[in-house]
Amino acid sequence: MQRKVVSPNDFTDLDEIRNRLRAFEDRYNATAQPFQWRFTTSDLDDLLARLDRHTADHQEESSTALAA
Repeated sequence: MQRKVVSPNDFTDLDEIRNRLRAFEDRYNATAQPFQWRFTTSDLDDLLARLDRHTADHQEESSTALAA
């Protein structure tokens, strides 16, 4: 919202900021569409499992390097 509404910082008073924010809200609400998620909970589980394996692999490599 800051990039779309309140920049550049050229406001003379708080009423001007309030009016611009309300105009943005009205415009946004008139055109907003529900977001269709494509990333499922199953995808999240897979990602977290891969991250766990990646972290474990790197911890093993670090331990092996320190021992050598």
